[in-house]
Amino acid sequence: MPLLEVTDSRRVRQFLDLPARLYQDHPQWISPLDGEIEAVFDPKQNVNFAHGEAIRWVLTDEQGEVVGRVAAFINHATPQTDPSLPVGGMGFFECIDDQAAANQLFDACRAWLAERGMAAVDGPINFGERDRFWGLLVAGFTEPNYGMFYHAPYYQQLFEQYGFQVYFKQYTCHRSVAAPLHPSFERAAERFAQDPSYRFAHSVGRSAEQMTYDFHRVYNLAWANHSGVSAMSLEKARKLVQQMKPVLDPRILWFAYHNDEPVAFFVSLPELNQIFKHVGPRLNLLGKLRFLWEQWKFQRQQPKKMFGVIFGVVPDYQGQGVESAMLVHAQQEFMRAGYTDIEMNWIGDFNPRMLVLIRSIGARIYKTHVTYRKLFDENRPFERCPVIR
Repeated sequence: MPLLEVTDSRRVRQFLDLPARLYQDHPQWISPLDGEIEAVFDPKQNVNFAHGEAIRWVLTDEQGEVVGRVAAFINHATPQTDPSLPVGGMGFFECIDDQAAANQLFDACRAWLAERGMAAVDGPINFGERDRFWGLLVAGFTEPNYGMFYHAPYYQQLFEQYGFQVYFKQYTCHRSVAAPLHPSFERAAERFAQDPSYRFAHSVGRSAEQMTYDFHRVYNLAWANHSGVSAMSLEKARKLVQQMKPVLDPRILWFAYHNDEPVAFFVSLPELNQIFKHVGPRLNLLGKLRFLWEQWKFQRQQPKKMFGVIFGVVPDYQGQGVESAMLVHAQQEFMRAGYTDIEMNWIGDFNPRMLVLIRSIGARIYKTHVTYRKLFDENRPFERCPVIR
């Protein structure tokens, strides 16, 4: 079957339109925004092109109908856990239920990466941060959260029959906002209430620059030393806050402060796919007007779902109950704001401490994605992602 590199507007349209045809009988599928997919492959919008490169293809049958798509990329700035095993990425995979077609797409990624010195490939992942378009859905085939793909159940077999192995599992957890927290959380809140050097607050009244500083500090201290996670520049944090500003609800962005320095955060957004599923993939003028209308309706509806984007505690403050006290304060505000359900951005099985914390707040695993790895040298022993201790 012909494999065609995406190099012009016609191929771009084919790349973007394939999922709608594949998932026409999957009512739970929600299309991502075309503009956000295209931004990944635009060197003017994706800073990873400064130290990396990407390619994408569509696969057609003999009649010229697109039956698959995939992208491959290298990001030389991504920390490698093993210098002797340089790893590239593949993602944005979509395909009919045909192993030969899937193998052709996987082979193209493998060959392209091997030519550039890679010894393995992770996928499906994103040419960017782990917070979106990362992992293959293998359980919990419900509506996808904003920034994550829905996948057909047969995709798992396509990956594993090719020889991909589980590098790590990604768990999306759910809880009812009103579900009681363990009594130990309330005790932690009472204990910190006696210490005036600590305070817990949402971002209502905080300027964009103040939110940028708070987020940047906690993120880099709590997350940047984790495997595969790079430090974030202040400018990038500023850009993220600006991008989120149109959809932010500052009542669900929470920080813990010690002597006025941020030491923990729980960053949440309204679950935007509850809006975008009524808008469609094209955010043109009509799409923007529809978005504003659906956003207005969402703000006034119940049940209303929120999405936990990221949670983190500065290492020096871990294990002291700071996060427990913060969540007690946050829960009360979430309910006042009308939120009834929360799904939390995925947590890797390589992070058992965070999974213990999530279970402690009464959340349960709701969806499972998998990041696979394929070693090009099949005689080399396979090792899973290192566990964070």
